[in-house]
Formats: sequence, structure tokens, C-alpha cells
Amino acid sequence: MMREVAWRLFAGEYNDANLEVEGTGERAPSYVVTPLGAKVNRIFVVGVITDIENVGTDMQPMWRARVSDPTGTFHVYAGQYQPEAAAALSKLKPPVFGAIVGKSRVYQPDSGGTYTSIRPEVIKAVDERVRDFWILEACRSMRKRLDAMSEAQKMEPLTKEGLTQIGVKQALAEGIVQAAGHYGKADLARYTAMLAEALRYLLPEYREGRPPEAEPTAAEPGAKPEAKEPEEPNADEDRVLEVITALDKDGKGAPWEGILDAAGKAGVAKDKLEESINSLLDKGLIYEPILGRMKKI
Repeated sequence: MMREVAWRLFAGEYNDANLEVEGTGERAPSYVVTPLGAKVNRIFVVGVITDIENVGTDMQPMWRARVSDPTGTFHVYAGQYQPEAAAALSKLKPPVFGAIVGKSRVYQPDSGGTYTSIRPEVIKAVDERVRDFWILEACRSMRKRLDAMSEAQKMEPLTKEGLTQIGVKQALAEGIVQAAGHYGKADLARYTAMLAEALRYLLPEYREGRPPEAEPTAAEPGAKPEAKEPEEPNADEDRVLEVITALDKDGKGAPWEGILDAAGKAGVAKDKLEESINSLLDKGLIYEPILGRMKKI
């Protein structure tokens, strides 16, 4: 069986996906199809690993990590069936730039909702240049999907053959037809804005800080990932969200020192602030676009 290509994809697009389809043939792979038609079995992402936690047990660890890019946060789970990735993840000390190649995954609990994640095959600490190059590659890939989807929206009827005739590669053409059938008309303006935000992130004035190098520790694999219900922010988190919004005056995110100071004045103690920040990251209400800055989604 041919090895699947690893898509370069931003978290903002990946996390919008809720369509999973099966391939054909023996040992058919499964794919996550995004609203722009990326048909993803394997994915390659580079970002800032901001948090690593064992959500399993000491005997059967399951490592969960958050990886931030300019558009949002990927959730990565590595357990007993990904021993090399789990071992590598357990040895990293965030924040650190990380490159991850892994399998796409969609989880739909009985209670409703859809959650995307990555089951890693390889995880490595990288430097800022690799992250910036990945952003550029992900922008190029997204631009192609935007152009192809724009042409697709003009077609009546929309067919895979029609797309391939105008130069769209077969895999993307299939994904676009499936995406259009499931999601309806894609909001191209939203994804164009996402692309512009990612490109803006490469400007020199957006480059601040550099994460520390990864340090060795210990660990192993095990257990099942836990999916969370979407939750509303509590009172402390609401105040922290207001602080982050008020301090994000230049669009680069609110600086941590400013959040700490303003949250204190708003009556949120430092330990409660850290707890609220972690909870808001878990709920997908904020992300860390640049080291040391928080931005509301």
C-alpha cells in the first residue's frame, strides 16, 4: 500500500473538520476531510509545543501535547501504540518548537461534538527557522486549496473530473467534492483571512522570543485519549479573557507580563490565573501565537 502524503495544514482549518471517510481496498485508510477539501490521512505540523501532560496512568502513560501555530492549536496524543513518539514527547520540556508527523484522527463522543487530534509517528524538537519554513509551506498549500475551491464553487455540477481537467490534483479534487457535499459552500473569506494572518506572522516585528532547548527526562506509553465537552468559561476565565482581549491592541496577542499585572488588578491571583490560562487553552478559547503572548480565538 502506498504511503500517504503528509499534508501541511494549519490548526484553524484542521480543527474545523468533522468529516471522516474511508478509503477503498484491503486495509483501507481513513481520512479527515477539511472544509477546503484537504483529504488528510497523514499530517505534518510544526509549532510551539506549549504543554505536555500525562493523561493516562503511571503504568500506562498517555501523553497529551498542545502545539500552537499562527491559527490555533493542534492536540497530539501518544500512548502505547506510538512508543517512539511517546518517548520523544515525554522528554521534551515546553515551550519548545516541535515538528510532528502523524495520523489524522476525529473523535465523536456520544454526547455530541467533534474533536480532531493527531496520533504522532515522529516528534522532534526543531528551531525557529524550521517553524517559519513550515508556515510558508502551509501557506502555499492552503493557497492552492483556496484557488481550487474557488473554481469549484463556480462549477455546476461540481465533479472530480471537472476539477482535474483544470489542473487540480486528483486527491484534492476528491476531497473538494466530498467537502462540498458535507459542509456546503466553504467560507473562502474566513480562510483567506486565516492565510493572511499566518503570512503576517512571518514579518520581522512578529518574531519575539525563542523557546528553550528540549531537555531529557523519562517515560513510556499507554491508555486512551479523553475528549472534553465544550465548556463555557467560569467567572475567573471570563475576567482573564477580558484582560487578554483588552491587551491585544496590536493583534499579536496579549503579553504575559501585562496579563499577570492586569489580572492581579482584576482580582485574579497568579495561581488562579495560570489555572484559568490552562483551562482556556484546553477549551480552545485562546492560543499562544508567539511565545509569551496569548490571543483570544
